[in-house]
Amino acid sequence: MATGFPTRIRFEEATAVVDSIAADHRLPGERRALSRVQGQVLAQDLVATLPQPPFDNAAMDGFALHHPDLGPAGEAAAALRLVGERYAGDTNDARLGAGQCMRITTGAALPDGADTVVVKESSRVEGDLVFLASRPSPGQHVRRLGEECRPGDRLLEAGQVLTPSRIALAASQGVPELDVVRRPTVAVFTTGDELVEPGLPLSRGQVYNSNREQLMGLLRADGLDPVAWPNLPDDPAQVESALRHAGHAFDVVLTCGGVSAGEKDHLPALLEAQGRVCFWRVMMKPGMPVLLAEGGALGGALFLCLPGNPVSVLATWLTLGRRLVDGLQGRAEPRPRWLARLGSGWSKTHHRREFLRGRLQQGEDGSLLALPNPAHGSHRMRAAADSDALIVLAEGPRDYATGALVDVLPY
Repeated sequence: MATGFPTRIRFEEATAVVDSIAADHRLPGERRALSRVQGQVLAQDLVATLPQPPFDNAAMDGFALHHPDLGPAGEAAAALRLVGERYAGDTNDARLGAGQCMRITTGAALPDGADTVVVKESSRVEGDLVFLASRPSPGQHVRRLGEECRPGDRLLEAGQVLTPSRIALAASQGVPELDVVRRPTVAVFTTGDELVEPGLPLSRGQVYNSNREQLMGLLRADGLDPVAWPNLPDDPAQVESALRHAGHAFDVVLTCGGVSAGEKDHLPALLEAQGRVCFWRVMMKPGMPVLLAEGGALGGALFLCLPGNPVSVLATWLTLGRRLVDGLQGRAEPRPRWLARLGSGWSKTHHRREFLRGRLQQGEDGSLLALPNPAHGSHRMRAAADSDALIVLAEGPRDYATGALVDVLPY
């Protein structure tokens, strides 16, 4: 099949194309309540308008005092007269006079005139007098106004993923909503006359459709809300009709199967004729037939066509699909990628970049170990289910010794 687009490109070239295409199709922003932005990408920087803390306050339960009232250094601290109490949330105008102290709780604003807090355990109360067991240092157990941030400080940057702590930081500024990038809408198709839905009887030559559940689960785990379409038969007219409908309604259309070079693999020719294929066939194992295309006449969606073998679906989604949806949202923070030592040797005999399935565990010396699963065929779903990471082996034949350092991508 003659093509006008790159085929058999290196993995690094494929990731560069994915990044470029995602940047060209960056999704718009939207404003959402803090309760609904978990896991989304921030669209605009968050700049502080309030100091944090907004006032000097106690870091411990105890007694607020004016440190110079304790007398000269080296002398026993004088007894202080207890004149009241200050709890978190109190807004009274309490003020300390000379030689006085006030009971205070964590988070309460320091009364005027106080600059130090001594903890309860380091003091003794007798009537209205407070005696200190040890002399505190000036400013002890006080959180100062603006010590964390001041107005104008940039607290969060566009492109960051909103975690619970980051959302709490926004809430501490009194912000009820944030500008975030809209999550992509995703349609999921599986293809092939051989696929049967779980729960129905199998005939000879048929297999159950596991790819749909796998891909839907992967997408949901990344915070997306995918829509599963009915399985597509090996009929080019029906494939085109379904993809055209989805291509005009979704941001991303994901397909599994029908993307290789067989007699019933209709997707490469269809997308070449109706859209613009960005690449087809990446020098990776598993997942080499993966294809990325812009919809063209099929709509404004991006089409990411994954191979049909279930382990290929896993590997291509984790390495290219996830990168695509991250790029569409302008995510600036890379996904976790760790270094680990191989728990057993491995002989690599081909030139493609390989993504082995494996399990991570801690070695006796505290180092991270990656144990390759010996069942490495792209149809071996049980091996993928028994694993929790992809072990990345570089291009080119090579023997990896036990203990060799490798990159790992956690699921």
